[in-house]
Amino acid sequence: MANKKYDVFVIGGGSAGQAVANSCANEGLKVAITEKREYGGTCPLRGCDPKKVLLASTEVLELATDMKGKGVLNIPEFSWKQMQKFKTSFTKPIPSGSIDNLKDNGVDIYEGNASFLTENTLSVGDKIIEASKIVIATGLKPIELPIDGAKYMKTSEDFLSLKKLPKSMVFVGGGYIGMEFAHIAARCGVKVTVIHSHEKPLDGFDPDLVDKLIAYSKELGIKFILDAKVDKVVKGKKKFKVHFNTDNSKAEHVKAKMVFNTAGRVPNIESLAVENGNVTEGKKGLAVNDYLQSTTNKSVYICGDVSDHGLPLTSMTGPESKTVIANIVNGNKTKIDTPVIPSVVYTLPNMASVGYSEEEAKKRYKNVIVNFDIATDWFNAGRINAPLYGFKIIINERTNEIVGAHIVGPHAGETINLFSMAIKMGMTTDDVKEVVFTYPSWSYDLNKML
Repeated sequence: MANKKYDVFVIGGGSAGQAVANSCANEGLKVAITEKREYGGTCPLRGCDPKKVLLASTEVLELATDMKGKGVLNIPEFSWKQMQKFKTSFTKPIPSGSIDNLKDNGVDIYEGNASFLTENTLSVGDKIIEASKIVIATGLKPIELPIDGAKYMKTSEDFLSLKKLPKSMVFVGGGYIGMEFAHIAARCGVKVTVIHSHEKPLDGFDPDLVDKLIAYSKELGIKFILDAKVDKVVKGKKKFKVHFNTDNSKAEHVKAKMVFNTAGRVPNIESLAVENGNVTEGKKGLAVNDYLQSTTNKSVYICGDVSDHGLPLTSMTGPESKTVIANIVNGNKTKIDTPVIPSVVYTLPNMASVGYSEEEAKKRYKNVIVNFDIATDWFNAGRINAPLYGFKIIINERTNEIVGAHIVGPHAGETINLFSMAIKMGMTTDDVKEVVFTYPSWSYDLNKML
Protein backbone atom coordinates (compact mmCIF):
# COMPACT_ATOMS: atom_id res chain seq x y z
CA MET A 1 0.00 0.00 0.00
CA ALA A 2 1.39 3.40 -1.02
CA ASN A 3 1.95 5.93 1.71
CA LYS A 4 -0.60 8.74 1.96
CA LYS A 5 1.07 12.14 1.59
CA TYR A 6 -0.06 15.47 3.03
CA ASP A 7 1.20 19.00 3.34
CA VAL A 8 -0.01 19.09 6.94
CA PHE A 9 -0.99 16.26 9.25
CA VAL A 10 -2.53 17.17 12.61
CA ILE A 11 -2.47 14.86 15.61
CA GLY A 12 -5.30 15.72 18.01
CA GLY A 13 -8.91 16.62 17.27
CA GLY A 14 -9.44 19.21 20.00
CA SER A 15 -9.86 22.95 19.64
CA ALA A 16 -6.23 23.66 18.75
CA GLY A 17 -5.90 20.79 16.27
CA GLN A 18 -9.16 21.59 14.51
CA ALA A 19 -8.28 25.28 14.20
CA VAL A 20 -4.96 24.45 12.53
CA ALA A 21 -6.46 21.81 10.23
CA ASN A 22 -9.37 23.96 9.06
CA SER A 23 -7.30 27.09 8.48
CA CYS A 24 -4.48 25.29 6.63
CA ALA A 25 -7.04 23.54 4.42
CA ASN A 26 -8.68 26.88 3.64
CA GLU A 27 -5.26 28.12 2.53
CA GLY A 28 -5.20 25.41 -0.13
CA LEU A 29 -2.96 22.92 1.63
CA LYS A 30 -3.66 19.19 1.61
CA VAL A 31 -4.52 18.46 5.25
CA ALA A 32 -5.50 15.48 7.37
CA ILE A 33 -6.19 15.04 11.06
CA THR A 34 -6.46 12.11 13.44
CA GLU A 35 -8.01 11.68 16.89
CA LYS A 36 -7.86 8.51 18.95
CA ARG A 37 -10.96 9.41 20.97
CA GLU A 38 -14.03 11.49 20.11
CA TYR A 39 -13.44 14.59 18.04
CA GLY A 40 -13.87 17.75 20.07
CA GLY A 41 -11.16 17.60 22.71
CA THR A 42 -11.00 17.72 26.47
CA CYS A 43 -12.49 21.13 27.24
CA PRO A 44 -15.77 20.80 25.32
CA LEU A 45 -16.31 17.09 26.00
CA ARG A 46 -14.81 16.16 29.36
CA GLY A 47 -13.43 19.32 30.93
CA CYS A 48 -14.24 23.02 31.24
CA ASP A 49 -17.59 23.14 29.45
CA PRO A 50 -19.42 20.17 31.01
CA LYS A 51 -18.01 21.18 34.39
CA LYS A 52 -19.53 24.65 34.09
CA VAL A 53 -22.87 23.18 33.01
CA LEU A 54 -22.98 21.07 36.19
CA LEU A 55 -21.83 24.09 38.16
CA ALA A 56 -24.89 26.07 37.04
CA SER A 57 -27.27 24.09 39.23
CA THR A 58 -25.04 24.46 42.26
CA GLU A 59 -24.93 28.20 41.63
CA VAL A 60 -28.69 28.20 42.12
CA LEU A 61 -28.32 26.16 45.30
CA GLU A 62 -25.61 28.50 46.59
CA LEU A 63 -27.59 31.67 45.96
CA ALA A 64 -30.79 30.23 47.40
CA THR A 65 -28.94 29.03 50.52
CA ASP A 66 -27.33 32.44 51.04
CA MET A 67 -30.67 34.18 50.56
CA LYS A 68 -32.75 31.92 52.78
CA GLY A 69 -34.49 34.14 55.28
CA LYS A 70 -33.81 37.18 53.09
CA GLY A 71 -36.82 36.58 50.87
CA VAL A 72 -36.20 32.95 49.91
CA LEU A 73 -38.29 30.51 51.95
CA ASN A 74 -37.10 27.12 50.74
CA ILE A 75 -33.92 25.72 49.23
CA PRO A 76 -34.68 24.12 45.83
CA GLU A 77 -34.14 20.41 45.36
CA PHE A 78 -31.60 19.23 42.83
CA SER A 79 -31.57 16.23 40.51
CA TRP A 80 -28.15 14.91 39.56
CA LYS A 81 -29.80 12.87 36.82
CA GLN A 82 -31.33 15.99 35.26
CA MET A 83 -28.05 17.87 35.68
CA GLN A 84 -26.27 15.14 33.73
CA LYS A 85 -28.95 15.10 31.06
CA PHE A 86 -28.62 18.87 30.61
CA LYS A 87 -24.82 18.53 30.43
CA THR A 88 -25.11 15.84 27.76
CA SER A 89 -27.21 18.17 25.60
CA PHE A 90 -24.05 20.27 25.25
CA THR A 91 -21.50 17.50 24.76
CA LYS A 92 -23.39 15.02 22.55
CA PRO A 93 -23.44 17.10 19.31
CA ILE A 94 -19.74 18.04 19.45
CA PRO A 95 -17.99 14.99 17.89
CA SER A 96 -20.20 14.76 14.80
CA GLY A 97 -20.30 18.53 14.45
CA SER A 98 -16.51 18.70 14.58
CA ILE A 99 -16.12 16.00 11.92
CA ASP A 100 -18.70 17.60 9.64
CA ASN A 101 -16.96 20.96 9.88
CA LEU A 102 -13.56 19.44 9.11
CA LYS A 103 -14.95 17.57 6.12
CA ASP A 104 -16.67 20.72 4.84
CA ASN A 105 -13.25 22.38 4.81
CA GLY A 106 -11.72 19.52 2.84
CA VAL A 107 -9.78 17.94 5.71
CA ASP A 108 -9.25 14.16 5.53
CA ILE A 109 -10.42 12.46 8.73
CA TYR A 110 -8.61 9.63 10.47
CA GLU A 111 -9.56 7.89 13.68
CA GLY A 112 -6.84 6.24 15.66
CA ASN A 113 -3.55 6.71 17.43
CA ALA A 114 -0.63 8.29 15.57
CA SER A 115 2.97 7.24 16.22
CA PHE A 116 6.16 8.61 14.71
CA LEU A 117 8.19 6.27 12.52
CA THR A 118 10.64 8.94 11.31
CA GLU A 119 10.77 12.73 11.43
CA ASN A 120 8.15 13.07 8.67
CA THR A 121 6.42 9.69 8.76
CA LEU A 122 3.65 8.42 11.00
CA SER A 123 1.68 5.26 11.46
CA VAL A 124 -2.06 5.70 12.03
CA GLY A 125 -3.66 2.34 12.57
CA ASP A 126 -2.58 0.22 9.60
CA LYS A 127 -1.83 3.26 7.43
CA ILE A 128 1.49 4.99 6.83
CA ILE A 129 1.37 8.79 6.53
CA GLU A 130 4.01 11.15 5.15
CA ALA A 131 3.68 14.86 5.82
CA SER A 132 5.75 17.94 5.13
CA LYS A 133 4.51 19.46 8.37
CA ILE A 134 3.20 17.62 11.40
CA VAL A 135 1.25 19.38 14.15
CA ILE A 136 0.99 17.84 17.62
CA ALA A 137 -2.05 19.03 19.56
CA THR A 138 -2.80 16.08 21.81
CA GLY A 139 -3.40 18.00 25.05
CA LEU A 140 -3.00 16.64 28.56
CA LYS A 141 -4.13 13.56 30.44
CA PRO A 142 -4.46 12.76 34.17
CA ILE A 143 -1.14 11.99 35.83
CA GLU A 144 -0.72 8.38 36.90
CA LEU A 145 0.07 8.14 40.60
CA PRO A 146 2.73 5.53 41.43
CA ILE A 147 0.91 4.05 44.41
CA ASP A 148 -0.64 0.71 45.24
CA GLY A 149 -4.33 0.65 44.42
CA ALA A 150 -4.11 3.50 41.90
CA LYS A 151 -6.36 1.41 39.65
CA TYR A 152 -9.25 2.07 42.05
CA MET A 153 -9.00 5.82 41.60
CA LYS A 154 -11.34 7.57 39.19
CA THR A 155 -10.55 10.63 37.08
CA SER A 156 -12.19 13.98 36.40
CA GLU A 157 -13.80 12.45 33.33
CA ASP A 158 -15.42 9.81 35.51
CA PHE A 159 -16.80 12.49 37.82
CA LEU A 160 -18.36 14.38 34.94
CA SER A 161 -20.17 11.26 33.75
CA LEU A 162 -21.34 9.86 37.09
CA LYS A 163 -24.86 8.47 36.83
CA LYS A 164 -25.34 8.67 40.58
CA LEU A 165 -23.55 10.55 43.34
CA PRO A 166 -22.05 8.46 46.15
CA LYS A 167 -22.41 9.47 49.78
CA SER A 168 -18.70 10.18 50.18
CA MET A 169 -15.72 11.10 48.01
CA VAL A 170 -12.00 11.68 48.43
CA PHE A 171 -10.12 13.92 46.01
CA VAL A 172 -6.38 13.32 45.95
CA GLY A 173 -5.03 16.69 44.82
CA GLY A 174 -6.24 20.18 45.71
CA GLY A 175 -5.65 21.99 42.43
CA TYR A 176 -8.25 23.47 40.06
CA ILE A 177 -10.00 20.20 39.33
CA GLY A 178 -10.10 18.79 42.84
CA MET A 179 -11.37 22.03 44.37
CA GLU A 180 -14.01 22.64 41.71
CA PHE A 181 -15.43 19.13 41.94
CA ALA A 182 -15.25 19.19 45.73
CA HIS A 183 -17.48 22.27 45.74
CA ILE A 184 -19.97 20.76 43.29
CA ALA A 185 -20.17 17.48 45.22
CA ALA A 186 -20.41 19.10 48.66
CA ARG A 187 -23.32 21.30 47.57
CA CYS A 188 -25.06 18.18 46.31
CA GLY A 189 -24.83 16.58 49.75
CA VAL A 190 -21.70 14.44 49.34
CA LYS A 191 -19.28 14.08 52.24
CA VAL A 192 -16.04 15.37 50.70
CA THR A 193 -12.39 15.09 51.72
CA VAL A 194 -9.53 16.77 49.84
CA ILE A 195 -6.01 15.43 50.39
CA HIS A 196 -3.25 17.74 49.17
CA SER A 197 0.52 17.29 49.24
CA HIS A 198 1.40 20.92 50.01
CA GLU A 199 0.65 23.34 52.83
CA LYS A 200 -2.20 24.97 50.90
CA PRO A 201 -4.39 23.88 47.98
CA LEU A 202 -4.51 25.95 44.77
CA ASP A 203 -0.78 26.42 44.37
CA GLY A 204 -0.05 29.60 42.42
CA PHE A 205 -3.05 31.56 43.69
CA ASP A 206 -2.80 34.29 46.30
CA PRO A 207 -2.23 32.51 49.64
CA ASP A 208 -4.18 35.05 51.70
CA LEU A 209 -7.28 34.65 49.54
CA VAL A 210 -6.81 30.88 49.38
CA ASP A 211 -6.94 30.83 53.18
CA LYS A 212 -10.31 32.60 53.07
CA LEU A 213 -11.67 30.19 50.46
CA ILE A 214 -10.50 27.16 52.44
CA ALA A 215 -12.16 28.49 55.60
CA TYR A 216 -15.43 28.90 53.72
CA SER A 217 -15.05 25.49 52.05
CA LYS A 218 -14.83 23.94 55.50
CA GLU A 219 -18.15 25.58 56.35
CA LEU A 220 -19.62 23.67 53.40
CA GLY A 221 -18.46 20.47 55.08
CA ILE A 222 -15.34 19.87 52.98
CA LYS A 223 -12.54 18.32 55.03
CA PHE A 224 -8.92 19.13 54.15
CA ILE A 225 -5.88 16.97 54.85
CA LEU A 226 -2.80 19.02 53.95
CA ASP A 227 0.92 18.31 53.72
CA ALA A 228 -0.02 14.70 53.19
CA LYS A 229 1.35 11.98 50.93
CA VAL A 230 -1.03 9.26 49.80
CA ASP A 231 0.60 5.83 50.06
CA LYS A 232 -2.06 3.46 48.80
CA VAL A 233 -5.74 2.91 48.13
CA VAL A 234 -7.27 -0.28 49.50
CA LYS A 235 -10.63 -1.66 48.40
CA GLY A 236 -12.85 -2.68 51.28
CA LYS A 237 -16.25 -4.37 51.33
CA LYS A 238 -18.24 -1.15 51.10
CA LYS A 239 -15.70 1.66 50.96
CA PHE A 240 -12.17 2.42 49.85
CA LYS A 241 -9.46 3.26 52.35
CA VAL A 242 -7.04 5.99 51.32
CA HIS A 243 -3.85 5.64 53.37
CA PHE A 244 -1.66 8.70 53.80
CA ASN A 245 1.21 10.10 55.83
CA THR A 246 1.46 13.65 57.10
CA ASP A 247 4.63 15.57 57.97
CA ASN A 248 4.63 14.14 61.45
CA SER A 249 5.03 10.70 59.82
CA LYS A 250 1.82 9.46 61.36
CA ALA A 251 0.13 6.87 59.15
CA GLU A 252 -3.60 7.45 58.82
CA HIS A 253 -6.45 6.67 56.45
CA VAL A 254 -9.82 8.04 55.38
CA LYS A 255 -12.73 6.03 53.98
CA ALA A 256 -14.98 6.92 51.06
CA LYS A 257 -17.28 5.36 48.49
CA MET A 258 -15.23 6.85 45.64
CA VAL A 259 -11.67 8.11 45.28
CA PHE A 260 -10.62 10.52 42.56
CA ASN A 261 -7.15 11.26 41.24
CA THR A 262 -7.08 15.05 40.84
CA ALA A 263 -3.33 15.38 41.39
CA GLY A 264 -2.69 17.05 38.04
CA ARG A 265 -2.31 16.45 34.33
CA VAL A 266 0.66 15.66 32.10
CA PRO A 267 1.31 15.86 28.33
CA ASN A 268 -0.59 13.21 26.41
CA ILE A 269 2.34 11.86 24.41
CA GLU A 270 2.77 8.33 25.71
CA SER A 271 1.81 6.62 22.44
CA LEU A 272 3.36 9.15 20.03
CA ALA A 273 6.86 7.59 20.04
CA VAL A 274 8.26 11.12 19.86
CA GLU A 275 11.81 9.78 20.05
CA ASN A 276 11.35 8.27 16.57
CA GLY A 277 10.36 11.70 15.30
CA ASN A 278 13.27 13.49 16.98
CA VAL A 279 10.81 15.56 19.02
CA THR A 280 12.24 16.61 22.37
CA GLU A 281 10.45 16.99 25.69
CA GLY A 282 10.84 20.13 27.79
CA LYS A 283 10.08 20.73 31.46
CA LYS A 284 6.29 20.93 31.10
CA GLY A 285 5.66 19.39 27.69
CA LEU A 286 7.15 19.10 24.23
CA ALA A 287 9.90 21.67 23.76
CA VAL A 288 9.19 24.51 21.31
CA ASN A 289 10.90 27.66 20.08
CA ASP A 290 9.32 31.10 19.71
CA TYR A 291 7.53 29.91 16.54
CA LEU A 292 5.95 26.96 18.41
CA GLN A 293 8.15 24.70 16.35
CA SER A 294 9.86 21.67 17.84
CA THR A 295 13.35 22.61 18.94
CA THR A 296 14.79 19.45 17.34
CA ASN A 297 12.48 18.62 14.40
CA LYS A 298 11.76 21.63 12.21
CA SER A 299 8.94 19.79 10.43
CA VAL A 300 6.92 19.60 13.64
CA TYR A 301 4.83 22.33 15.26
CA ILE A 302 3.23 21.96 18.67
CA CYS A 303 0.30 23.87 20.10
CA GLY A 304 -2.15 23.66 22.94
CA ASP A 305 -1.57 22.17 26.38
CA VAL A 306 0.92 19.55 25.14
CA SER A 307 3.66 22.12 24.53
CA ASP A 308 5.92 23.50 27.25
CA HIS A 309 4.96 27.06 26.33
CA GLY A 310 2.79 29.15 28.61
CA LEU A 311 -0.04 27.95 30.83
CA PRO A 312 -2.24 24.92 30.07
CA LEU A 313 -5.38 27.01 29.71
CA THR A 314 -8.01 26.81 26.98
CA SER A 315 -7.79 30.57 26.46
CA MET A 316 -4.29 30.04 25.02
CA THR A 317 -5.61 27.76 22.26
CA GLY A 318 -6.47 30.71 20.00
CA PRO A 319 -3.12 32.57 20.14
CA GLU A 320 -1.12 29.37 19.82
CA SER A 321 -3.09 27.87 16.92
CA LYS A 322 -2.98 31.20 15.05
CA THR A 323 0.80 31.30 15.47
CA VAL A 324 1.22 27.76 14.15
CA ILE A 325 -1.09 28.44 11.19
CA ALA A 326 0.78 31.61 10.25
CA ASN A 327 4.17 29.89 10.38
CA ILE A 328 3.07 26.85 8.37
CA VAL A 329 1.46 29.00 5.69
CA ASN A 330 3.99 31.84 5.50
CA GLY A 331 7.18 30.40 6.94
CA ASN A 332 8.52 31.26 10.35
CA LYS A 333 7.71 34.96 10.57
CA THR A 334 5.35 35.01 13.55
CA LYS A 335 6.60 34.56 17.09
CA ILE A 336 4.17 33.58 19.82
CA ASP A 337 3.02 36.64 21.73
CA THR A 338 2.02 35.50 25.19
CA PRO A 339 -0.73 37.82 26.38
CA VAL A 340 -1.71 38.61 29.94
CA ILE A 341 -3.49 35.40 30.92
CA PRO A 342 -6.18 35.37 33.61
CA SER A 343 -7.00 32.12 35.35
CA VAL A 344 -10.07 31.08 37.32
CA VAL A 345 -10.97 28.32 39.73
CA TYR A 346 -14.70 27.76 39.38
CA THR A 347 -15.38 27.05 42.99
CA LEU A 348 -18.27 28.98 44.52
CA PRO A 349 -17.23 31.66 45.10
CA ASN A 350 -14.75 31.87 42.21
CA MET A 351 -11.04 32.35 42.78
CA ALA A 352 -9.46 34.42 39.99
CA SER A 353 -6.02 35.80 39.25
CA VAL A 354 -4.13 37.76 36.60
CA GLY A 355 -0.67 39.31 36.43
CA TYR A 356 1.95 39.17 39.14
CA SER A 357 1.49 37.77 42.60
CA GLU A 358 2.43 39.94 45.57
CA GLU A 359 5.67 37.98 45.96
CA GLU A 360 6.59 38.26 42.27
CA ALA A 361 5.80 41.98 42.14
CA LYS A 362 7.98 42.74 45.15
CA LYS A 363 10.89 40.98 43.46
CA ARG A 364 10.32 42.79 40.15
CA TYR A 365 9.59 46.34 41.31
CA LYS A 366 11.34 48.54 43.86
CA ASN A 367 8.11 49.60 45.55
CA VAL A 368 4.63 48.16 45.21
CA ILE A 369 1.26 49.09 46.65
CA VAL A 370 -0.85 46.16 47.88
CA ASN A 371 -4.57 46.80 48.27
CA PHE A 372 -5.92 43.84 50.24
CA ASP A 373 -9.35 43.69 51.82
CA ILE A 374 -12.24 41.38 52.63
CA ALA A 375 -15.29 43.20 51.30
CA THR A 376 -18.32 41.15 52.34
CA ASP A 377 -19.78 44.36 53.79
CA TRP A 378 -19.79 46.07 50.37
CA PHE A 379 -23.18 46.53 48.73
CA ASN A 380 -22.82 43.96 45.93
CA ALA A 381 -21.85 41.19 48.34
CA GLY A 382 -24.38 42.31 50.91
CA ARG A 383 -27.40 42.35 48.61
CA ILE A 384 -27.01 38.60 47.90
CA ASN A 385 -25.71 37.83 51.40
CA ALA A 386 -22.47 36.49 49.90
CA PRO A 387 -20.38 34.71 52.54
CA LEU A 388 -17.02 35.64 50.97
CA TYR A 389 -15.74 38.52 48.85
CA GLY A 390 -12.13 39.66 48.91
CA PHE A 391 -9.39 41.05 46.72
CA LYS A 392 -5.71 41.85 46.48
CA ILE A 393 -4.62 44.37 43.85
CA ILE A 394 -0.91 44.91 43.15
CA ILE A 395 0.23 48.33 41.87
CA ASN A 396 3.67 49.51 40.74
CA GLU A 397 4.11 52.55 42.98
CA ARG A 398 6.47 54.37 40.56
CA THR A 399 4.13 54.26 37.54
CA ASN A 400 0.82 53.69 39.34
CA GLU A 401 0.14 50.85 36.87
CA ILE A 402 -1.85 47.80 37.90
CA VAL A 403 0.42 44.77 37.65
CA GLY A 404 -1.57 42.07 39.44
CA ALA A 405 -5.13 41.36 40.53
CA HIS A 406 -6.48 38.54 42.68
CA ILE A 407 -10.14 38.14 43.62
CA VAL A 408 -12.28 35.65 45.51
CA GLY A 409 -16.00 36.18 45.39
CA PRO A 410 -19.16 35.99 43.29
CA HIS A 411 -18.48 36.42 39.57
CA ALA A 412 -14.74 36.86 40.16
CA GLY A 413 -14.21 34.89 36.94
CA GLU A 414 -15.86 37.74 35.05
CA THR A 415 -14.49 40.70 37.03
CA ILE A 416 -10.92 39.48 36.55
CA ASN A 417 -11.25 40.06 32.80
CA LEU A 418 -11.47 43.82 33.41
CA PHE A 419 -8.21 43.71 35.30
CA SER A 420 -6.70 41.55 32.54
CA MET A 421 -7.60 44.24 30.01
CA ALA A 422 -6.25 46.99 32.27
CA ILE A 423 -2.90 45.21 32.72
CA LYS A 424 -2.64 44.41 29.00
CA MET A 425 -3.21 48.07 28.12
CA GLY A 426 -0.81 49.35 30.80
CA MET A 427 -3.55 51.27 32.56
CA THR A 428 -2.91 53.17 35.76
CA THR A 429 -5.32 53.27 38.65
CA ASP A 430 -6.35 56.77 37.52
CA ASP A 431 -7.06 55.47 34.00
CA VAL A 432 -9.42 52.83 35.38
CA LYS A 433 -11.15 55.28 37.69
CA GLU A 434 -11.91 57.51 34.72
CA VAL A 435 -13.99 54.70 33.17
CA VAL A 436 -17.69 55.02 33.95
CA PHE A 437 -19.11 51.68 35.09
CA THR A 438 -22.77 50.88 35.68
CA TYR A 439 -23.92 51.23 39.27
CA PRO A 440 -24.44 49.19 41.31
CA SER A 441 -22.50 46.41 39.57
CA TRP A 442 -19.56 44.17 40.31
CA SER A 443 -17.55 46.16 37.77
CA TYR A 444 -18.19 49.34 39.72
CA ASP A 445 -16.31 47.81 42.64
CA LEU A 446 -13.04 48.24 40.71
CA ASN A 447 -13.05 51.90 41.78
CA LYS A 448 -13.03 50.93 45.44
CA MET A 449 -10.47 48.16 44.96
CA LEU A 450 -8.03 50.72 43.57
